[in-house]
Amino acid sequence: MALALSVVVVAYNMGREIPRTVQSLSPGLQRGIAAEDYEIIVVDNGSSEPLDLDQLRQWGAQVRLETMDDATVSPVPAVNHGLRLARGELCGVLVDGARMVTPGLLALARVARGLHERPVIATVGFHLGPDHQSRSVLRGYNQTVEDRLLRETDWQADPYRLFRISAFAGSSHRGWFVPMSESNALFLTRDMWRALDGYDAGFTSPGGGLANLDVYARACALPDSQAVVLLGEGTFHQIHAGVSSNSPESKWPQYHEEYQHLRGHPYRVPAVEPIYLGRLNREVMPFIAWSAQTYLKTTG
Repeated sequence: MALALSVVVVAYNMGREIPRTVQSLSPGLQRGIAAEDYEIIVVDNGSSEPLDLDQLRQWGAQVRLETMDDATVSPVPAVNHGLRLARGELCGVLVDGARMVTPGLLALARVARGLHERPVIATVGFHLGPDHQSRSVLRGYNQTVEDRLLRETDWQADPYRLFRISAFAGSSHRGWFVPMSESNALFLTRDMWRALDGYDAGFTSPGGGLANLDVYARACALPDSQAVVLLGEGTFHQIHAGVSSNSPESKWPQYHEEYQHLRGHPYRVPAVEPIYLGRLNREVMPFIAWSAQTYLKTTG
């Protein structure tokens, strides 16, 4: 049976994080979309402890759990496996399953689908905590601190409160109005994913290297495509044993070397002029204001 929307979520040793991610994607917290309209495909990329499907289904979402028997250190094969299974005409990817999302993400992605024949639908990323987690971990930020922040914020009552306890991620460090280098919630039509042949299997580095940046750039370069940025929505990275975002040591040199080997040129942020779509709320306004100031400084 065809669905309006599929969301592929890749997990590796995220028994703490994935339940929150799935709950944030569930019909109880997503607004303007019904459970029967979409599916969540969680692809376990070789975790040492298996995920519990019953736990992931407790919030009423249509969840499918897949396990990669031949898992690699790169999430790319897992993403592509999930995309092959997806039944939705519009397919979203969370390459890092540790990312919680805001309540309007899925409904707005569907609205964005109607704006253009070939939309590249994206939004910016955040890190839970006071700073990019590669820096905040050096000042004592850890899972215990994060768990307390989430409890005190009571994020389930209104997931937009996650903005209160977050900072822009590195790939979105200039905010909404200056081109981003990647999106950790990227939505394309199934036909567009086929045109790209999914994520490039050549990205074999741990964590995928620049595979997520590469696929966003290639999507933006598709003929007759149109970038659509979801304003006021976001993804929020939970701290875990990640090889990149939670590491105090930058992996950029080796990741960029792999990228240049595959593409034959240095990485460049896609210079796109997006359509902005969204609803504003009080929680996000400080980030919107900061983004506007950054845009004026960057373009002035």
